[in-house]
Parts: sequence; structure tokens; C-alpha cells
Amino acid sequence: MKKLFFLLVMLGFAPLCVSAGELSGAAEYTGSSEFNQVKAQAAWQFALNWSVGVEGKFADEDAFKDPIYAVKMPIAFNSDLFSFNISPFYYFKNKSDHAEYNAFGVSGKLIMTLEDDSLNELYSHAYLGAAFARQQGILALDDGRVSDQYYSQAAYTLGLHKNFFRAFSFEAIGTAFQYPDGITGVQSFRGIMDQQDLVFLQSHDIVHELPKYTVGGRFTRLWADRRATLYASYRFGEFYTADPEHSVVLGNTFALTQQIQCDLAYNHLRTVHNENKRDIFYAQLRFVF
Repeated sequence: MKKLFFLLVMLGFAPLCVSAGELSGAAEYTGSSEFNQVKAQAAWQFALNWSVGVEGKFADEDAFKDPIYAVKMPIAFNSDLFSFNISPFYYFKNKSDHAEYNAFGVSGKLIMTLEDDSLNELYSHAYLGAAFARQQGILALDDGRVSDQYYSQAAYTLGLHKNFFRAFSFEAIGTAFQYPDGITGVQSFRGIMDQQDLVFLQSHDIVHELPKYTVGGRFTRLWADRRATLYASYRFGEFYTADPEHSVVLGNTFALTQQIQCDLAYNHLRTVHNENKRDIFYAQLRFVF
């Protein structure tokens, strides 16, 4: 309860820091047969191109006795030529199964404008992402040894996003993962950090397994005048501690009011040979004040 109170206090006081600029926020829920997760976000645009925010996350997973809590504090800069964001995050200690788990790290992304043809309404962007994290978990090796300590990992992302005529959008993305402490001979890993905090893996799953790489793409149909989209994405990923996996997401964004935007999505995941199928539902409300 203390951790939940801390998260609510941080989110509750964020709007009080606003003296000028625009305040935005979001609330989202993700659920499946294996977990329920809730996030709340608040961001303040304190200058023409700068914004700062806070995010709290609560996850109740079947795999862990105690709930998982985490916080994130993103800082972003946006301009016509390029944008970047940096998001440090921290997981509170979790003592499920008489073991101790926690994690911390930082992720960042640089977005560069490649094409900005407003006359023909053609836009292209490339983005580079890098992230680093340390997490305490239990690593089981092929030789039977079990190790409980902190492990480091990094993730590197390359993506391309292209819009056509304010009606269509295509995105291709790939991510590679690195483990400076070594990952050979690993049979399984148990930790509380969600790999989605390092980089979005084009799914709404909570990913605790240790990935090798992921590749995927997304197609979006846009209705700019209605502030609505329909989108579909596919991702394939390989892991050191799990079977290779396919992910398909179908979603719809639309405006509820002038200040409120809604995003609803369905995510189907399955490992190769159609084993370990999972269905996940996602809902988000975004607010601008």
C-alpha cells in the first residue's frame, strides 16, 4: 500500500507543478488471462519545445505473488527537424517467492525528419533508440547452477516511419539486444522488469524473457479530419529464454471529445508451432487540458 500511495501522490501532484504551458495525461489498462496492468501518466509542456512527465505503473501478474510497481520520468524535446526523449525508470523491490527483485534503467529515442513535403503531404521520419538497464533476478544455467545478482542489458532500435497524403502510414522497426554480463548457457531467467520499458516491442504483453532481437512493421489508415485511425501491426521476435514468437495487433484510435482521445487494441501472440497462445486487450484514454 505504501508503494501504491507513493505512485498516486506523484501523479496527483504533477498538475500542481503547472504554471504555464499545456498539461496532458493518460490512463491505460492492459489485461489478459495472466496479468492485469494499469498505468497513469501526466506531462507538462513547460516551454515551446520541451516537456517533462511522470508515469506510474501497477501490474498484478499470476507469475508473482506480490504486485509490481514502477515509475518513469520522461523528458522530451520536439522541433520540425528532429525530436528526442529520455526516460529514466525505476522498479520498486519485489519479494515474491522469498527472493528479491528490482530494476532500473534509462531509454532514449532520436527522431529525425527525412522528408517534409507539405505541398504533396508526404512525410518521412527515421528514428534511433538506445536503452540500458540493470535488474536483479534469478538466472538458471544449463549446468544446473542458479545465480541471484544484478545483470546488465542494452537495446538498440532502428525504425522508419512514412506518411502518404494524410491517409496512410507505414512503419518498419527492428531492435537488437545486448547483454554485457554474458548470456551463454542460460536456461531461464526470472525478473520483474518489463522489456517494453527498454523499447516498445509492438505488443501489449508484459515481457520478462530475455530477447535476442525483434523485427516488425505497422500499417495505419488515417482520417485526420476525424482524428481517427485504424492500424494493424506484426512483430517476430527471438529470445534466449523462450521460444520464438509472433505478435499481431489490431487497433482503433478515435476522439471522444475535443480533449479526450481513445485507443482500443487487441493483441494475439503465439510461439512457433502454435504453442503458448495468448490474447491481450488494451484500452487507453489520453487527455489534453
